[in-house]
Amino acid sequence: MRIFVLGTRGFPDVQGGIEKHCEKLYPRLTRSGCQVTVLTRSSYIAKNKRVRGYQGINFMHVWAPRNRYLEALSHTFLGIIIARIHSPDIVHIHAIGPALLVPIARILGLRVIMTHHGPDYLRKKWGAFAKFILRLGEYLGVRYADHVIAVSKSVGVELKKRFRKQHIVYIPNGVDIPKRPENSDMLKEFGLMPRQFIFAACRFVPEKGLHNLIAAYSSLSQPKFKLAIAGDADHETLYSKRIKNDAAQNNNVVMTGFLNNTQLAVFYTNASLFVLPSFYEGLPIVLLEAMSYNVPVLVSDITATREIPLPEYRYFPVHDKKILAKKIMALSNRPLSVKEVDANRKTIEEKYNWQKIAEQTILVYRRVCTS
Repeated sequence: MRIFVLGTRGFPDVQGGIEKHCEKLYPRLTRSGCQVTVLTRSSYIAKNKRVRGYQGINFMHVWAPRNRYLEALSHTFLGIIIARIHSPDIVHIHAIGPALLVPIARILGLRVIMTHHGPDYLRKKWGAFAKFILRLGEYLGVRYADHVIAVSKSVGVELKKRFRKQHIVYIPNGVDIPKRPENSDMLKEFGLMPRQFIFAACRFVPEKGLHNLIAAYSSLSQPKFKLAIAGDADHETLYSKRIKNDAAQNNNVVMTGFLNNTQLAVFYTNASLFVLPSFYEGLPIVLLEAMSYNVPVLVSDITATREIPLPEYRYFPVHDKKILAKKIMALSNRPLSVKEVDANRKTIEEKYNWQKIAEQTILVYRRVCTS
């Protein structure tokens, strides 16, 4: 089967959950015999890294304006035109924004699968018109795609309830069991010591709740550990500037910028606690990654994190900075028990195994191609 992929900025080492999803999924599909072409957004791929392929995947680096309102739609439109020229067996579109153009792909005679990574219209960064467009994208994607994959069980249930469509299937995000790096020297560049820092990693957008994390941490009178935050904004905003300014007010808050996969492995391996303070998520790959490294975690109590089984004491009420601060103090020096390590490994191997996810995805492809 020949697959064209749209809706991702590109990979490897490009910030974003969809990017990590595609980076892990498609090499496995190529090893299973699929011919995969990913259309990247060229502005996210440094010129010296614009290779033609990655682990058996073909890359086509396609221009798109670096604009948060026009970028995804313009890139998807160009991608659909290119796909029509090449006539793949399936066009796989990721996220509900790009899904706005699913009807055009269908009109052009293409078979389309849409992966729903979460209701992005709940993100606080979008205004009323953008939220309307995202809701419309969700509607058109679910209504006209040949098949829909939901990475969150709760989203899949909600879509079936609202749209009464049978072509919706739940296939989650996943994670690999990693090899833990032995060398932690790079931490010295950031003034950090192994097991002496709390870690968070995300894009700098309001729904990730970084402002609450920094406020909760800064309220501690004598924090035992530093707070390291990895990531940045795709497009500089007032919010991302606020986060950097808030961090700059506390000498114990370390902003690392974007970290590649190798660097992230060092931070996960050596963190004393991983915190996810989000108000909204699809199915957070960063949480699965932290669990795969056996990092103790502390997460906001939202639907997406409840799908991943964790002990009750690892949740805190979303927006509650006081309880977040108390739990940071209580859990930052509390390693995982053997029981919790075993539970994490079992959860990953049984529910979030990338090889199983790839096999389920191929079954969807075959169903669409033979229907």
